[in-house]
Amino acid sequence: MRIPRIFSTEPLAGKSEVRLDEAASRHLVKVLRLGPGRPLILFDGTGGEYEAELLEAGKKARVQIGAHSAEDNQSPLAITLVIGISRGDRFDWVIQKATELGVSAIQPLFTERCEVKLSGERMDKKLGQWQQIAISACEQSARNRVPQILSPQKFHQYLEQAKDDNALKLVLHHRTKATLAELEQQAGKPQATLLLVGPEGGLSADEIELAMAQGFHPLRLGPRVLRTETAPVAALSVLQFQWGDF
Repeated sequence: MRIPRIFSTEPLAGKSEVRLDEAASRHLVKVLRLGPGRPLILFDGTGGEYEAELLEAGKKARVQIGAHSAEDNQSPLAITLVIGISRGDRFDWVIQKATELGVSAIQPLFTERCEVKLSGERMDKKLGQWQQIAISACEQSARNRVPQILSPQKFHQYLEQAKDDNALKLVLHHRTKATLAELEQQAGKPQATLLLVGPEGGLSADEIELAMAQGFHPLRLGPRVLRTETAPVAALSVLQFQWGDF
């Protein structure tokens, strides 16, 4: 049986035991139906993972911490996915798959064609939900560093912030002729990238022009128009193959 991987909200370094939070404990006890003596793997997002053993099942499960492994399965290419917020569960799906594909961070955006409205308590709740999706994806995919889900920003505000970023900036644009191979010839192999993707309906022509004026290179992924949940998965896979660890 596969050993469950569990994220600990408590720092693990230097500790012999830890109490898991209620969500992790409920998953172990109610969903997986594990009892004392079962082996676990714990990680706290700082890198590496720990062998562990469930000592006490309950509302806050007690776990014994064992040997540490420095393996974190982090991609050598630091990718920040910058993406317009989409409706329904599409955005949840993108966060899950982007985490599995190795992104370092996800920056949600309010764009011209974004139909999602978030503010105040509702935004805080969404951020917590998205971060938990990323944590669960790390547990499943053997990642030991959890990508940060950044607070949503308006498109223009983000571009102003990103203009001084030294990462290779890419914006998906199905009407350009530029390919990744041509881009690599111009810019070389990057260590970090910002990947900008639109919501349903894509980015507007004005938004793409503004992004390009701020140093984003247009990138085309073949002749077909991809949906907002398909485009980032395809692009991330290509970037990891070209410059990451695929």
